[in-house]
Amino acid sequence: MSSRRSRSRQSGVVSRISDDQIADLVSKLHQIIPEIRSRRSDKVSASKVLQETCNYIRSLHREVDDLSDRLSMLLESADDAQVAIIRSLLS
Repeated sequence: MSSRRSRSRQSGVVSRISDDQIADLVSKLHQIIPEIRSRRSDKVSASKVLQETCNYIRSLHREVDDLSDRLSMLLESADDAQVAIIRSLLS
């Protein structure tokens, strides 16, 4: 049993998502994940939608890490005035 389920049962609160709610959430993911949205077929299994969602989230994490690294390198090579400008743009 997952720790999440056991915690819910221990606290006396059982929250369940209905099959219709799951189908609705999968449908929403289907609409926003680029890899799935670009396919011509509307028939994609829920497991494929979830798998592509995980892949997309991983790619976004990699992109954020890459941009963070690039920003760090830029800030290291910039002078104080340039750093101040960059920081003001980011806030």
